[in-house]
Amino acid sequence: MRNNTEKQQRLNSFIENIAHISDESYQERVWIKYEGPECEEIDDAVCDFFDDGDPILEKYEDFGITKKQYESLKALRKKLDSFLDEHEIFSQEEPASNLIKLPEWKIIMNSAKAVLKAFNYKKE
Repeated sequence: MRNNTEKQQRLNSFIENIAHISDESYQERVWIKYEGPECEEIDDAVCDFFDDGDPILEKYEDFGITKKQYESLKALRKKLDSFLDEHEIFSQEEPASNLIKLPEWKIIMNSAKAVLKAFNYKKE
């Protein structure tokens, strides 16, 4: 039982991070204005997506993820990967305030919203 609880907690944390990626007001408040209580930057969210998500995607069925949910996660991962190839989010030269206004980021936010819909996510 403990193993399933840990998997559910990991999945919940991963989905919560995707909620941050989908939420423009959160990004403005936390990533740009640094108004807490959260303490996170865009590069943290993106790194966490890959660090937490890749192991989940590799064994998605073990986490109770449906094929539809998996496909939506895969699509988001692909868009984020392309975004990283094009933009230097890990450098001081490209501030979050510029990045979240890019059309490519809007596409990522919409893809993140599709993931949340696939998981029937409701913000607490």
